[in-house]
Amino acid sequence: MLKSVLVLLLAMKLPLLIRKADTMKHTPLIKDTLAELAQHKLRTFLTLLGMIFGVGAVIAMLNIGEGAEREALKTIETMGLRNLIVEGRKFDEKTLQEQRKHSLGLNQSDIDAAVATIPGVISYSAERTIDTHGIYSHDGKSDGIAIGVSPSYMALSKLQFVSGRNFSEQENRYAAQVAILGARVAQSLFPNGDALGKPVKVNHVWLQVVGVLAEPYAGSNEFQGIKLGGEQNQLFMPLNTAQTRFKAEPLSAELTSFRLQLAEDANNALSARALDFLLKQRHNDIDDYNIIVPAALLAQQKQTQQIFNIVMSCVAGISLLVGGIGIMNIMLATVLERTKEIGLLRAIGATRRDIKIQFVAESFAIAILGGLLGIVFGILLSELIAFYSDWAVSWSLLAIGLSFSICALIGVAFGVYPAIKASELDPITALQSE
Repeated sequence: MLKSVLVLLLAMKLPLLIRKADTMKHTPLIKDTLAELAQHKLRTFLTLLGMIFGVGAVIAMLNIGEGAEREALKTIETMGLRNLIVEGRKFDEKTLQEQRKHSLGLNQSDIDAAVATIPGVISYSAERTIDTHGIYSHDGKSDGIAIGVSPSYMALSKLQFVSGRNFSEQENRYAAQVAILGARVAQSLFPNGDALGKPVKVNHVWLQVVGVLAEPYAGSNEFQGIKLGGEQNQLFMPLNTAQTRFKAEPLSAELTSFRLQLAEDANNALSARALDFLLKQRHNDIDDYNIIVPAALLAQQKQTQQIFNIVMSCVAGISLLVGGIGIMNIMLATVLERTKEIGLLRAIGATRRDIKIQFVAESFAIAILGGLLGIVFGILLSELIAFYSDWAVSWSLLAIGLSFSICALIGVAFGVYPAIKASELDPITALQSE
């Protein structure tokens, strides 16, 4: 019975196996490997799924993480990465009355003291918000806010002009009645877009428009609890104009906020601590201000994003590991299924090394194919997430290369054991198996 089976098998498969053995020795196994996988399409596809999902998840998560980091950097740049921002806090009238006995709030002398004592301060700007009742032009009305600023405010706040110019130091010194419009204010007051040189009225004071700002980049309206993009709905005038031509509340501080620009080699964290110590001394330990360090916000965002990337990459890595285990299971099943074939190959001259290469090549091909399909899936998944969640996506070649390389490595690693098992089969025992 056994002899009859062997004769039949040899008659049917001998020419094929001779060609296969010869192929192992003289040509790459790509064609035979793909043909072997194509014979079991459904099984191959199910094995591929683990690799596809794993690679796709890694690519999507790393791309989204890269996009979020770049988005955060752009957002921080609108605040000024080298700036320290000091904002006055708001209190109810009773609390404010008590505080004014000990602290006058933010004022120009605070800035002068900071510039004189904190190393690395190269520039500053001061701001004062006006109690705005209305902003009017002959063509429209705006619900924006008027604010007095130093001429250096535009540069420190990274604001760009779409038309016109900035204030001059002379205009600030002599309280000139000039104004710069944010993008939304300009659109409300001058729908036709011709704002330069036109008069606008803030409360009871007429000002002449000398500049219009471009819309600043704002990926979101808030970052780490800090409101962003308010410049679009603001009208700016020289600081001295705001202080001399507009009435202020009796208990209000001289300044609403101010910014200090640090040199490139200055330590933002140390400078912020020094500034906090200085202001506490000057304000008699009254906590009536907040210090915002954009560089620290960016570092915190990067740390949070890094933790997110690590966690999500680990989850995706588990999917790749499961895919690798699936490859091993399928290859072990293939070894059992092709025991007679392995015996015949060995009988006609194929070496153990040839058998190992054949099975490793098949597992490697599954991994490569899964990796390529995973890249496509990862790109589609990234776009889908970005579309429905409004998250930024930035394509990372490192993410694609890393995930694909890990996938290929897993394919080889999990294919080695089945390949060894196949190569160690005794030819005679393999031929006698049912």
